[in-house]
Amino acid sequence: MAYQKVTTTSYGQRVKKGFGGVGTGFLLFIAATILLFWNEGRTAKTASMLKRAEKQCVELGDVNKINSELNGQLIHATGPTATDDILTDDIFGISINAIRLSRDVEYYQWTERTETETRDKIGGGQETTTTYYYEKKWVSSPVNSGNFEYSTSESGEPMNNTTLFDFDDDSKVAENVTFGAYTLPEGLIRQIGGAKSLAPELDPSVVANLNAQARKTRKGAADANYVQISGNTLYLGANPNAPEIGDMRVTFDYIIPHEVSILAKLNGSTFEKHTDAKNGKTLLTLTDGTVSMEEMFATEKANNKALAWILRILGFFLLFIGFKNIFDIVTTLLKVLPFLANVASLGTGLVAGVLAFAWGFLIIAIAWLWYRPLIGIVMLALVVALIWFLGKKSKEKAAAKAAEAPAAPETPAQ
Repeated sequence: MAYQKVTTTSYGQRVKKGFGGVGTGFLLFIAATILLFWNEGRTAKTASMLKRAEKQCVELGDVNKINSELNGQLIHATGPTATDDILTDDIFGISINAIRLSRDVEYYQWTERTETETRDKIGGGQETTTTYYYEKKWVSSPVNSGNFEYSTSESGEPMNNTTLFDFDDDSKVAENVTFGAYTLPEGLIRQIGGAKSLAPELDPSVVANLNAQARKTRKGAADANYVQISGNTLYLGANPNAPEIGDMRVTFDYIIPHEVSILAKLNGSTFEKHTDAKNGKTLLTLTDGTVSMEEMFATEKANNKALAWILRILGFFLLFIGFKNIFDIVTTLLKVLPFLANVASLGTGLVAGVLAFAWGFLIIAIAWLWYRPLIGIVMLALVVALIWFLGKKSKEKAAAKAAEAPAAPETPAQ
């Protein structure tokens, strides 16, 4: 189902918004520049830390006995985890001996989705057609229907979201987890993975209490059942095959003790972050299963490179959007003649892309010049060569256009 709304923006309003976009563009430009410079520093420092750490790291060996000789050193170890902690879900009373117990909740809600089409008008105005789509579906968090553009569906049904119960996602983590003869700190406990789905089993008193609350909310019959379990899913609602707005689905997962591998600094009978003496970068990591020291360091290095490229791409994208916002004021001013504005938009997009590319590489080169001079010099040379090449091509095009231009007619002698 869908609604449509057409709005008109005047030329003056668009120009005002365009100047606001210039300010936003400069902010994005500054943010992207800082991000790119910081990211190169982070990447270089982390890479240096990992290189030194790998040389310093030693094998702890048997984790079933305390090794005081290696106290204070960066170690690699593999061994079994264990815990006596019993984790309990406060709402449903589910208890289990585990490292983590998590509850994930879904809600059946009305949702709003919009699609927008714009059309420039002669004189600089703009006509915007917004189409609103509404549908019922399962979502990960409650949707505030009060923010919807429309309050009723096309069939006249009120779109008023509610939830049958007032609770959401939750996670319990064991506080006491051992690693052979050692105790794991919270920073390593929270890195333990390998979650498995848990089939919920509820005490009859919990079911009765939930049903009583649901009957009060829905004003249902005294014998109405709103608590149903199907496989690993707890359904809260009258009929799983015909969900109503406000119905909820709950699933649980848990992590049981298993073998893990760690990189950490040994501190007596526990572990802590290893801090690099030269740049202050830290290392405290855990991987599920039996993983060698070499494999763990290789993964850390790969993760560092992957994050570096993600942030680089983000930085270049922000630069492009920033430059585009700055130059879009030119396009906006030409909106009085839409065809001219379209041509200008292509030009400003191209210029924004070239500037984002050149400036981004310049900042990365400066960062590497600061953190790693040799590589920075090479990158800076590449940026200078790129700028020179673009300038040369621009001059060649200008010269070619001048040569193609017809010569002015000679004035007859008097």
